[in-house]
Formats: sequence, C-alpha cells, structure tokens
Amino acid sequence: MARVPGLKKVRDYHVAASSDIAALLEGMGEGGGFMGRSLYDVASTYRAMCSREGCVKFLSFPAAVVATGLRGVLVDMVKGGMVDAIVTTCGTLDHDIARTLADYYSGSFDMDDVRLKKAGYHRLGNVLVPLEDYGPLIEKRMQPLLGRIYRERRAVTTEELTAEIGRDLASERSLLYWAQKKGVPVFVPGITDGAVGSQIWLFTESHRDFQIDLIGDERRLSDIFSDAKEAGALVLGGGISKHHTIWWAQFRGGLDWACYVSTAQETDGSLSGARIREAVSWGKVKAKARQASIDAEVTTVLPFIVSYALTKA
Repeated sequence: MARVPGLKKVRDYHVAASSDIAALLEGMGEGGGFMGRSLYDVASTYRAMCSREGCVKFLSFPAAVVATGLRGVLVDMVKGGMVDAIVTTCGTLDHDIARTLADYYSGSFDMDDVRLKKAGYHRLGNVLVPLEDYGPLIEKRMQPLLGRIYRERRAVTTEELTAEIGRDLASERSLLYWAQKKGVPVFVPGITDGAVGSQIWLFTESHRDFQIDLIGDERRLSDIFSDAKEAGALVLGGGISKHHTIWWAQFRGGLDWACYVSTAQETDGSLSGARIREAVSWGKVKAKARQASIDAEVTTVLPFIVSYALTKA
C-alpha cells in the first residue's frame, strides 16, 4: 500500500495527579483525536497571537458567559494583557453590574420555570438570577450614572459608557473595571438590547437630547483596525459581537489571526455558525491567516485555552 508522505503518528497521551495543562494540551495535539486536537490548535494559535509584537488582539463574546464564573477568566485575560479590544453585547454590562453588586446562583436546566418565576428568579440556562438583583438593581445604578454623564455631555459612545460603568463599579471583580483600568476599549454595537439599554431609553424619555454615539464607536473601530500592524481575534460564540469584529477586519484586508469557539452549525446559513473559511470569502480573514477553530461550548474550553497561553507566554 502506498504511504501518504508527511503524516504524523497518533500518539497516546496520559494524565496523572501532577499533570500540567500545557503538557496535557500538547499531548492532545500530538494525539490527533477529534476535538482534542482542535482544542490544542486553538490554544496554540491564540498563544502565538498573544506573543506576536504589534498584533492587536480582539476578543468577542456574547453576554451569557459573563453570568457564569467564566467572567473571572475574562478578567484574567484583560489583566494579563491578552486582549486589546472587546466587542460584546449589552447583557455583558447587565451581568457585570448585577454580579458585582449582588449574586447569581447555580441551578439546573431542568428546573420548573413557573415555580422559579413565582419565587422571584430568572433562569439563564442552569444559572439563577434573582429578579430584584437584575432589572431593579441595574436601574438603581444606571440612572444616577447617566445623570452624571448628562451633566458633562449630551452624547456618549459605548466605549465611553462602558468605561464609566467600570469606574463607577470600582471593584476588582468587575470585567468593565479592569477593562477601563487597563485601557481596553469595550464596544457594544447592540447597546439597546438589554437591561442597560432599557435604562438608557428610560433616561432619554426625560432627557430627549441625550444620545448614544454609535458612529463614534465605528470611527474608533475603524482607526484601531487601520492602525494595526497585524490584527487577530478570539471569537467566542456568534451573534452581533462576532460579526462586528470580523466586519471591520475586512476593511484592512482581513484578520491575520483567527480563532473560533462555537457550538453553532453552519448548515442554517447563520453568521454564528459560519466557519473561518467562509469569512475568507468575504475578505474578513486573510487567506494566509493562521487560523484554528473548535466546535465546543465556551465555558468548557476557554479556561484551558487561556491557561495554555499564560503558561507558555
């Protein structure tokens, strides 16, 4: 039988009480099996991206992960200099405020939602959100903050608003606090789609000349991408945060580095499930970009990806 040249052998990898994550992931890479190798590919690509001098590192993610303990990993990424800009959704602001000032609780996907509603809880997957510690708490925090902003100016970008929220929270548990402290801009193109967005609407009902300057955000994103020697993105999940990141990348010829983590399928034609190769066809990722992706749920794999990048930096 003719052999295909250049193939790598599938090698066993082992675990022990003393196993470290870096060695385990490298073993999974050599092991050549299914999503294990994909996990190593994403981790090693992201690590290389982080170590690349002059590469502007974007991180995009939907809000749900901030409702979980994974917020701590996102904080570590910002603190560790692994992120230069964030594109996310309004719920990230909601959950960061609520979890900084109060607590969420562990639940189950199978809980009785009628009973939960009567008891005063929202259910987000298997996370329980106390009603009074979400909408009412966010309103209590946001209305005075918006009032202070209004006294200084009549328009604010989402980048400026997220920084103001971070400063107002002034807590090391907060993702927005660390983002503004480290100078990492946070952009929220869908700012009205959440509790903070509803509070902005409510504020404008009595302050009709107050505006969210979304075009100001777009100018900043354009400048960041245009000025970047290289641009890379770790794209977690899909939705508007994913699309907005790769959309702006196309105007500089595409991303030089791309890592996708998602459970969405591509067969329904949605952007969330679209693979990197599709982004290449649009010019959102360069044809020669270093790329890696994994079909996996973010809270399961991101800790390993970030740990590998930190230990191998």
